[in-house]
Amino acid sequence: MATTGTLPLRRIIVFAGLVVLLLGQPGGCGEQVPLVLWTHRWTPQAKQPALAAGHIVEQQQLAACLDKTLNSGPRNVLLFLQDKMSVEDFTLYGGAFGNKQDSVFPNLESALRSSSSSLELPAVSWPASDAVVGHLRDRLETSPLYMDPDTLSQLTLNASSPALLVFRLPYYIGSDLMSAKEVLSGNDEVVGQVVSVMKSQSVPYTAIYTALRPSRGAPSLSTEAALAGGRSLLQARGGYRDRERERDRQRKTKEKAGVYSPVEFKEGESSCILLWAKGLSVSILRSGRWESHDLTPSTFGEGVSPKLHGSNCGKSKARLALNYENILGHRDFKLIFALSQRHYTVSARRWFTLDAVELEYDGTKATFNGSRNIYAPAEYSYRCESVSSFRWPQLVPRSTRDPANQWRVTFEDFQIQGFNVSGSEFSYASDCAGFFSPGIWMGLMTSALMVLVLTYGLHMITQLRTMDRFDDPKGPAISVPQTE
Repeated sequence: MATTGTLPLRRIIVFAGLVVLLLGQPGGCGEQVPLVLWTHRWTPQAKQPALAAGHIVEQQQLAACLDKTLNSGPRNVLLFLQDKMSVEDFTLYGGAFGNKQDSVFPNLESALRSSSSSLELPAVSWPASDAVVGHLRDRLETSPLYMDPDTLSQLTLNASSPALLVFRLPYYIGSDLMSAKEVLSGNDEVVGQVVSVMKSQSVPYTAIYTALRPSRGAPSLSTEAALAGGRSLLQARGGYRDRERERDRQRKTKEKAGVYSPVEFKEGESSCILLWAKGLSVSILRSGRWESHDLTPSTFGEGVSPKLHGSNCGKSKARLALNYENILGHRDFKLIFALSQRHYTVSARRWFTLDAVELEYDGTKATFNGSRNIYAPAEYSYRCESVSSFRWPQLVPRSTRDPANQWRVTFEDFQIQGFNVSGSEFSYASDCAGFFSPGIWMGLMTSALMVLVLTYGLHMITQLRTMDRFDDPKGPAISVPQTE
């Protein structure tokens, strides 16, 4: 669905209704994300063929579309990568029902109107959108540069040299719908700010606006609502619960299949170090404020191959070095995991420890010590829900003067194994959570207190004695001897 010139967002919204109508099956629209692409300079070769209504773009077709655009269009790519997004976000907040003044996408619409050519894909499978960064990096032969709009003006771009600039955009949806609207409006302002800076530099560019995951599991508006003004579909359809259960089952299957592989370092043909995490992030303290950067997209995911030069492994020591570029203003940046194993006579077995987590940047090294808290039997892997240096820290700076005091590192759902690796899978995981967690201790103490109170009450009840004599008001008074 490529066009030249103006293409309002209403076409995406109408397309969303057609997707629901034509597919009519579980998971029809809830597992796709929209993708909007526009270029600053149009060439006839960049024109894309129109797609049939209801068509879902898979990874291979998306790669072909991107390749065709990059072959003939500008190679300075702006990638606006939102955490989550669905076509319903354009329907709800894009002013689709005559209330154009309430749209939260004025800058995006303005960019589409002023673009030389554009491509709108309302239904892209989210595994394909998740691999956009890796595909663009390989196609442009340059590493992605994660940037903030405020620092873009300080970067000098060249039309003859390709560049991949990634702008991460947040997303929130919950009971407070206004919060989602405000976040989307803020993201649109980022798009407008970046486009304005690129126009001021007179550098041709290609812009892409998409997301990593869908924001909704199922379409929330019917086709009739999308086309005729948002009327709700009140008539219940037969078998609705069965379709919902089937949709949930298929979604879980796809999510399980979409879990990315761990980082794997090999010596020869055998793997010797494995690393996996749901999230890797670093933060630095500058001018009294913490600036954060997410390393996850550059480390894990389909089509992502981090550079591991500087890594090595042996019988007693192992070292995994993840190499990055342009992280928080540092051109060269390394995240290093140093591990070792030894035999302990007390336990009569070998244990491995994560001795240090090191950050190397521009000739400076920041070292966090983790040997006191991060350890596991040598034949196991180590896993922890959260490993950080500031919140219940397992990683602590090596000294008070170490540059690590100006950094924070956070690993979510972290798992690592540096010894006795067999194949490409982790061994049995030794979890950092002990058997008696704080919640278990609170439950045990509360139960013990309740049992103690109950026992005391029963004891008091058993000690109660009833009177064996009663006073009769019509008879003589009862005389109780002092001896009794």
